[in-house]
Amino acid sequence: MQKFKKNFSGNANRKSHVPFRLNLLFFVIFTLFVILIAQLGHLQIINSNHLEQQLKASSVITIQGSTPRGMIYDASGEALVENKANAAITFTRGIEMTANDLLDIATRLNELIDIEAEDSLTKRDLKDFWLADKEHLNEARDRLTAKEKLAGTSKEYDFLVEKVTDDEIKFDDEQLKVATLFKRLNSAQQLKTVFIKNQDVTDKELALVSERVQELPGVSTGTDWTRSLRTANNSLKSVIGRVSTEGLQAENAEEYLAKGYALNDRVGTSFLEKQYEDVLQGVKSQQEVKISNDGTIESQKELSPGEKGDNLVLTIDTAFQAKVDELVKNLYQNLIDTKVAEYSPGIYVVAMNPKTGGIMAMSGYHHDIETNELTENAIGTYQAAFEPGSVMKAATITAGWENGVIKGNEVIYDQPIYLPGSTKASIFNKLGYNNRNLNVVQALELSSNSYMIQIALRLMDIDYKGGDLYIPGVTSQEDVYKKLRDAMGSYGLGVETGIDLPNEETGLRPSVSSLSDENNDAGKVLDLAFGQFDTYTAMQLAQYVSTVANGGKRMQPHLVSGIYGNDQNGNLGELKKEIASTVLNEIDIPESDMKLLQEGFYQVVHGNDPYTTARSLTAAKMDVAAKTGTAERVIYVNGKAIDVDNLNMVAYGPYADPEIAVSVVIPQLKGENRGTPNLDLTRQIMDAYYDLYLAE
Repeated sequence: MQKFKKNFSGNANRKSHVPFRLNLLFFVIFTLFVILIAQLGHLQIINSNHLEQQLKASSVITIQGSTPRGMIYDASGEALVENKANAAITFTRGIEMTANDLLDIATRLNELIDIEAEDSLTKRDLKDFWLADKEHLNEARDRLTAKEKLAGTSKEYDFLVEKVTDDEIKFDDEQLKVATLFKRLNSAQQLKTVFIKNQDVTDKELALVSERVQELPGVSTGTDWTRSLRTANNSLKSVIGRVSTEGLQAENAEEYLAKGYALNDRVGTSFLEKQYEDVLQGVKSQQEVKISNDGTIESQKELSPGEKGDNLVLTIDTAFQAKVDELVKNLYQNLIDTKVAEYSPGIYVVAMNPKTGGIMAMSGYHHDIETNELTENAIGTYQAAFEPGSVMKAATITAGWENGVIKGNEVIYDQPIYLPGSTKASIFNKLGYNNRNLNVVQALELSSNSYMIQIALRLMDIDYKGGDLYIPGVTSQEDVYKKLRDAMGSYGLGVETGIDLPNEETGLRPSVSSLSDENNDAGKVLDLAFGQFDTYTAMQLAQYVSTVANGGKRMQPHLVSGIYGNDQNGNLGELKKEIASTVLNEIDIPESDMKLLQEGFYQVVHGNDPYTTARSLTAAKMDVAAKTGTAERVIYVNGKAIDVDNLNMVAYGPYADPEIAVSVVIPQLKGENRGTPNLDLTRQIMDAYYDLYLAE
């Protein structure tokens, strides 16, 4: 009995805790319900706007579209490049769109719009089109082996493509049109817009598509543009460059994507269009696209039309450019007709403002020596390099001054330089019968090679006194090459000029390590001193002569004078950024020495010596200073050695207050009766400038 009572008593004690535990559990549950109800109230009442925005964000997406590029104008404000607006039919791909969906849209569109089947449709394009049909896809799947079915989604599709036979992709003309539409639709990434048709879209087509947009998910009407060259001046066409027609190019797609571009964005691919891409590219338009739960596009609404790109105004006046082109082409055609330019690859001319670096004209023509056909090649003015001849002698003299081997207007005895196996002499003193003392000014006037060679020899600590000369081997000449090329580079010769165009060439400057005594290269350093070794472009020569003309400032050449906005009609607006003149460096010689160079250039035209090299330029309508250059070369045609000369010229004027500096490069001319086309063309260009801008 006692035991029973004891046990009963223990059980009674345990039961006494149950109500407490139940009450605690009920309390916790009640509290959780209260918290849940409070949170729901907060979400539905207090934070309802935020929830609505989040919900909308999940179903409404903003996408961007391209806008017209900025235009390009000449210095007078004449439009050179413009955008031609075209009505367009576009497609924006939904998130869950399948190939079968695209096939359905393409089939419907083919009934509404007229397109030509693309000739560029590949076999792969046609197989993709065939597989877009669900029934065809299932047929192809039945042809897969068990192993191929387990290969994974991407590999499986490759196997499916292989199973499509040639007979199955033999389509008629109408099917090929649908295949073309399918290809264009299929090229769109998710939520990206492509043009289905953007040329010759008729009002009827626009109306038909607009009426059926609900049946055509992602299809809409809009506007596209094409880039067109407005001027008839073909020489500027190559300089202006091109714009891609089908989006980013593979070689620079990654770079542009990192900047926020889309794969279908059109960008500048060459020259000015490429150089100023960031300026010319407009602000993208924005569209609000509503996506349904199944990922299809329900509607599209424009949020912002975007902004047209900024405009460029060039330093080139097309009136002067056209005149220079005419003069260059006519003179060179005559050289071809008379066989003087039979082996010449082209002709290149640059006119530059020596005070600002602004390019006033750049004209070039490529000559096909097989067909004699001439094609515009203005870009050759900064990409094609040739031996300059004596035009660059001011740079050699500068090297002499900078390194202390000559001083001021120092006199050096002009005489032939005798090397084992060869003789180097001035044009006016080939045989040594006209030996004489020449100062710096006279050395430029008479184009003394001997003076320049003796500067190079002094840089090697050699004071030539006549007789056979033995100069140190190539390996000991590196310092001399450097001193000469440093001086030349300070004028822009052999280095980048900084022109605002891509892919500038700097010419050939063979390294000392590439030369050898075994090949008799020891004397090449002497050739360098008078312009018969390194090669330069017409642009480099224009920068060089501008540096002499303005008193020693190497100006950066540029084609763009300013960046402008748009007016209310999308035409040239207010100036947003002026392209300032930039001094790249100054020549490190006293002003008195620079004046000697200028005096030498002046005497090249106005000197009284019988051997003065450019006296015909005294007939020019303005007072001109200049330097001639002839580089002798041997070329081989069908194994036969032929002697040819590069005839070059640099000039500036008016001498007292220079406004224009010109370089002329005419390589590889032959014949004793070729005349002086470099001088003739220079005078004609100077006169054309005078007539347009200086004549009262």
